Amino acid sequence: MIKSMTAYGRGEYELGGTVFSAEIKSLNNRYRDIILRIPACLQELEDFIKAVIFSRIRRGRIELSIQVNKKDKEMNTGLEINRPLIKSYISLFKQLSEEFGLDERIRPDYLLQIKDILVMKPEEMDVEELRAGVKEVMERALDSMDSMRNREGQVIEEDLLKRLEFMAGYLDAIEEKSPLVVDEYQEKLRNKIETISEDIEVDEGRLAQEVAIFASRCDITEEILRTRSHLSQFEDYMAMDDSVGRRLDFLVQELNREVNTISAKASNASISADVVEVKAELEKIREQIQNIE
Repeated sequence: MIKSMTAYGRGEYELGGTVFSAEIKSLNNRYRDIILRIPACLQELEDFIKAVIFSRIRRGRIELSIQVNKKDKEMNTGLEINRPLIKSYISLFKQLSEEFGLDERIRPDYLLQIKDILVMKPEEMDVEELRAGVKEVMERALDSMDSMRNREGQVIEEDLLKRLEFMAGYLDAIEEKSPLVVDEYQEKLRNKIETISEDIEVDEGRLAQEVAIFASRCDITEEILRTRSHLSQFEDYMAMDDSVGRRLDFLVQELNREVNTISAKASNASISADVVEVKAELEKIREQIQNIE
């Protein structure tokens, strides 16, 4: 069953008085691109978080946000003095005082206005406890997102199957009309010869030879067979339990080539009209598969 690349999921999990919450969103992308928004206490687990995503998602732009809070309140965050920076500033102040005769008194509120004098120090937590909580909340968010991906994927699959059926019908019509191309050519050639030379008897053998050459040149049997094979393969790919979006994209390109060849070889107005319809369905399919993982 195919999966949509566009979806949203959310999960929440409590472990030892700590509440983990996660929101994940996936968008269309040719490759796998992961954007993380996580608190400082989870920076150490960044590779682990990406590995969990890799195990569940093959393609798309993934945006994941994780929050870690103490139950009923945010995690305690302490403030620390940046002592090395303060020492550097005090040393500079003394140099200014000695060189320019400035007041040596330095009030604490002056220092507090300086950027990075105070640094945030989040409450330390056990890494393994964080890992367990993050793993569980991510699985819940991914499960939620997968449900949405599956639902949207089913809608896309139903639409694609309908369009494949339309294409197969047009292909049957093209195959049925293909002998008319040779018949029309033979009739036009005979009429042209008779018009040009009314008193000359038509050489049926030579006429048959010309018609045979034309029939060989405009024969679309192989193209029709390959197109049918591609349509069957398209359905097989959709039934696979795997990431198939790029495979389907390549297959649409092959279908386009075959249909273009049919159009070029079979110079018939009715067949050309059917080819236009087939190409219109292919374009709709191409748009749909851009959203398939």
